[in-house]
Amino acid sequence: MVTASTVSTPAPVRARQVPALYECVVSHARTAPLRHAFQHRTYMWLIDIDDVPVLPRALRPLARFEARDHFGGADRSLRAGLEGFLAARGVRLDGGRVLMLAHARVLGYVFNPLTLYWCHGPHGDLVAVVAEVHNTYGERHCYLLRPDARGLAVVPKEFYVSPFFPVDGTYRMRVPEPSERLDVSVQLRRGAERPFTATLRGARRPATTGGVLAAALRHPWSTAAVSAGIRRHGLWLFLRRLPVRPRPSHCLQEGMK
Repeated sequence: MVTASTVSTPAPVRARQVPALYECVVSHARTAPLRHAFQHRTYMWLIDIDDVPVLPRALRPLARFEARDHFGGADRSLRAGLEGFLAARGVRLDGGRVLMLAHARVLGYVFNPLTLYWCHGPHGDLVAVVAEVHNTYGERHCYLLRPDARGLAVVPKEFYVSPFFPVDGTYRMRVPEPSERLDVSVQLRRGAERPFTATLRGARRPATTGGVLAAALRHPWSTAAVSAGIRRHGLWLFLRRLPVRPRPSHCLQEGMK
C-alpha cells in the first residue's frame, strides 16, 4: 500500500482522496507557421504537498517527490518553495491545503513540462493556481493564475519554451481542479493567431501499490519518454526548416532563487 507521512491539516479540507494517479493523453497541436500535431500517453500524480506519498521500498525507484525538482531547487520542502514564490507576490495561504499535479521522479530522472498547484486558503477556498513550466534547457518559470469559476486564466507569456516561438503573446490556461477527470488546456495567443494548443486529459485511478506498478509497466520510464518525445518532435520541426528563435537570457524569478 502507498503510504504518506502523518500531518495535521486545517479544517475543513476537501474530502477528495489523494494521492491519486491520472492516466493521461497529452496532445500538442501547432497551426502556424507549420501544421503539426501529436499525442503522447503517460500518467501523472495528484498529491498533497504536505503529505507526500511513499512507496514500499522495492518500488521507490518508480516514484519519488523531491523539493529540488521544483521552484528554486534549493528549498527544504515543496511547501517552502511554493510559499517563497507566493510570498514574493503578496499571496499567503496560512497553512491552506495545496494539491500538486506532476510527474514523479522515476528511476532517478524527472522532467515536468508543466506542474500545477491548486492553492487553498485555511477554509478550503481556492486562493490561486500556480503553473510551473520547465523547458528542455534546464530552466523553470512560474505563472501565478487567478482562474475564474470555469477555471480560465489569461497571463502574458514570459518564458522561452519552444525554440520555434518567441517570448511574446499570452497564454489562455484552463486549469479546473481535477476530480474524476483531468481536463487542462494551454493555448498560446499571438494577436488574432492561435498557433499552439496543448491539452492534458485523463481519468483518475487509485494510487495503490498495484495501480502504481501497473502504470509504470504500461508507460516504462515515463519521465524520460516525455523528455525524449519533446526533443523528437522538435527535431522533426527543425528538419522542416522551421526558423529557430534566439533564446533570451533567463533571470530567476523573485522567490525562486
